[in-house]
Amino acid sequence: MIVFTEIAKEEISKTLNSPQVPDGYALRIGLKGGACSANYLLGLDKATEQDEVYEVDGVKVVIDRKHLMYLIGVKIDYTQTEAGMGFVILKD
Repeated sequence: MIVFTEIAKEEISKTLNSPQVPDGYALRIGLKGGACSANYLLGLDKATEQDEVYEVDGVKVVIDRKHLMYLIGVKIDYTQTEAGMGFVILKD
């Protein structure tokens, strides 16, 4: 369903294991907006009743059930450019 590059997985794990992140939090992957204009979202959050919880390559992932079909095949990478560093979400 969701694929992480090795560096993305390392950065996410490092963040989730940080002392600043409360226990029970996971990586939330979702969408904001609708149809063709939707944007991908990444964040740290606790699961709710509307969510599905997965473990992908050792990373706990939370996804709202309404977003599941739109996130199939998503690849998450972590890149560094002149503009800065951060996560990139790619969809084939």
